Amino acid sequence: MTVSSPEAPAAAEARPDRPGVTELRLAAFATHRRVRLPLGPLTLVSGPSGSGKTTALRAYEALARLGGGGELAEVFPDPVACVPERARPDAQRRRGFRIGCTVDGPEGPVRLDIAVQAEPQLRIVGERLTAGGQTLLETALRDPGRPFVQAAWRTAGSSAVTRCPLPDDRLGTALVPLRVAGRTDGERQVLAAAEQMVLALRSVYACDPSPRRMRAPAPVGAGRLLRGCGNLAEVLWRTRSECVHRYGHLVAAVRAGCAGPVTDVLAELLGDGTIRALLDRGNGVRTPLGLLGDGELRYLALALVLLTGPGVLEVDQAGEVPAALQTLTVLADGFDRRLDARQAGELVRLAARMCERGHIRLVGAVSDPSWAFGVPGIAVVDLEP
Repeated sequence: MTVSSPEAPAAAEARPDRPGVTELRLAAFATHRRVRLPLGPLTLVSGPSGSGKTTALRAYEALARLGGGGELAEVFPDPVACVPERARPDAQRRRGFRIGCTVDGPEGPVRLDIAVQAEPQLRIVGERLTAGGQTLLETALRDPGRPFVQAAWRTAGSSAVTRCPLPDDRLGTALVPLRVAGRTDGERQVLAAAEQMVLALRSVYACDPSPRRMRAPAPVGAGRLLRGCGNLAEVLWRTRSECVHRYGHLVAAVRAGCAGPVTDVLAELLGDGTIRALLDRGNGVRTPLGLLGDGELRYLALALVLLTGPGVLEVDQAGEVPAALQTLTVLADGFDRRLDARQAGELVRLAARMCERGHIRLVGAVSDPSWAFGVPGIAVVDLEP
């Protein structure tokens, strides 16, 4: 694996106000072993087919869903597919996988590592949350016959740690705010580290626009963009009147990435209650989105994702934390799929401008990042086969 990235900030620089994932670790996950992916505000993960780009984004999304309180079986519906191919079962016929990440924020770098047993029963068998060289929370499976792990977190009071059982199908770090009282300095440190980790993980939007789904008119719904962007027309209809300034930026981006003249991006309610989106070409000419090429549709959808926010995207935002202290992370599998070099270049420049503001981060999987060279603010992680 090779990495090219912008110059690192000075060590004396203040910690970021908004937590963000700075490293993804795939210790043993599907095709990956002992892989560390450094992540910046805008990271492109590149490599040929079969190098594990999609797998890396899948691991990130899994951590995000666990951080949001998701159940293990929902997050890993096919856990055996996550086990390294050559992993052999132990004497109890157990096999599993290990993933983790680091989040930097006001509390400094906080590490989370988890071990998941996939066979014969899906469960979290170990978890460790660390910061500043100290283990703040640790869980371990003590009795395979019970659906619990033994958890221990730092107290630093009359006793060094507090122990209690936690369910083996949930991330312990996500449960800490419900279990730790915060009476001692040690408990407050555990709470702060866990909350920073959960805040960074849960604000994730994974998307892979499907041109086939975007071509047809969309029914009226909640107005939040789904991961396949099949309801793109409905979201355009909703957002057009909500922020004229931001919608103007979307029209400019579409004009730069789509063939032919574009004076506006429109959405209209049809007689059957569905919504159709169109490009206004000027002089009364309008092109339905269904007539656009696959690359144009993916470009439009990704531009909309970058120019909107959690209120428009189908994402679980932390309602108890001010929006100014949160960062939305977009996971875009096939970021350059079906795009030509011009479209990919325009899109990554838009991403760079949006990520520079600090409200959004992007991790995109690409087959060839050459079109992004020279754009400031991009880190490229090459997964060598």
